[in-house]
Amino acid sequence: MTIDRRSLLAGAAALPALGGLPWRSARAQAANTIRIGVLNDQSGLYRDISGPGSTHAVQMAVRESGITQRGINVEVVQADHQNRPDVGSTVARQWYDQAGVDVIVDVPTSSVALAVSTITREKNKLFINSGAATSDLTGSACSPNTIHWTYDTYMLGKGTGGAMVAAGGNTWFFITADYAFGHALERDTTAFINAAGGRVLGGVRTPFPGTTDFSSFLQQAQRSRARVIGLANAGGDTINSIKQAAEFRITRGGTKLAGLLVFVTDIHSLGLEVAQGLVVTESFYWDLNDRTRAFTQRLGQMPGNLRPSMVQAGCYSGVLHYLKAVAEMGVAAAKASGAEAANRMKAMPTSDDAFGEGTIRPDGRKIHPAYLFEVKTPAESRGPWDYYKLISTIPANEAWRPITEGGCSLVRS
Repeated sequence: MTIDRRSLLAGAAALPALGGLPWRSARAQAANTIRIGVLNDQSGLYRDISGPGSTHAVQMAVRESGITQRGINVEVVQADHQNRPDVGSTVARQWYDQAGVDVIVDVPTSSVALAVSTITREKNKLFINSGAATSDLTGSACSPNTIHWTYDTYMLGKGTGGAMVAAGGNTWFFITADYAFGHALERDTTAFINAAGGRVLGGVRTPFPGTTDFSSFLQQAQRSRARVIGLANAGGDTINSIKQAAEFRITRGGTKLAGLLVFVTDIHSLGLEVAQGLVVTESFYWDLNDRTRAFTQRLGQMPGNLRPSMVQAGCYSGVLHYLKAVAEMGVAAAKASGAEAANRMKAMPTSDDAFGEGTIRPDGRKIHPAYLFEVKTPAESRGPWDYYKLISTIPANEAWRPITEGGCSLVRS
């Protein structure tokens, strides 16, 4: 069952007038119901990577968990946070205080995710983040109630940033989205550049959201004579940056573009003629292996006729594992304490067709391999959505920041 935010609040307002169920029966049903809230960008620049597709993936996780066959009810609600921390915080509080939501899932936009993580801890609920990138969620801002599932800025910096420096891109200029995600991505990538003997020559921070014209920022980057322009942005901002760089023919002079967070849906929007040769880091690709292809086939037609992004795959994987934990510990215990639900999830190995086998560390970091891809040329592609060729696999024990280096208070020294 899926309910959007408007319907949910309308239903809550009308509840006192309903007389269809006896009070005891309704209360018993609520006590045996897990309610999952999918909170993300349903209408803006991150819609394609999360949005309705994440809800679609969560619904499949509920079906495949088999939990309803155990007599446990699951309801899925969704809302648009508009990439604004104030909106996301308001929805999270309403869901926890008034709507009986037990777990919030997805939440792209790191500033919103950090706010939701704080509220989730305050309410002792559970937050499974798939969409936000900041590695602070398992570092200085870690929480016993938050699990960071799919990717983060450390992984991206090590993957794409490290590969670009190794290929000779030893001087960089950053074009950075001016909020928590962009800052963290620039910070973590800079650490890998410096460690490899490279240098950052400069950078510019672009207003978020709302920037569509990147021409002046690209010209600043070009004047720096840096070999690599690092795009510490995502979604529509990355697409616009790459398209406008192509219009200015920036790469024809030997300058490389490093899209530090690029999704397969971005490549689809750009087209291979523009995107060919980009090096990207992802933790999921629909055509990676037999298991990811089987997952994608079961997922069926996605909203917008898109292939699943790693964020949407992460929503499926995280919810599937959560419901396994609920089945093991019982609905009452899972609803009573989000921290205990997180602990049960950490104690269980993860396994699904999207990410394969994995674990969850005490700091909340989900551990699985990451993959370095190069975007194919039009001649190399066999057809629609055949966009990546695998360069290398970053093993699970190397892809993520060492647990002792994040500064998480949950980690014992």
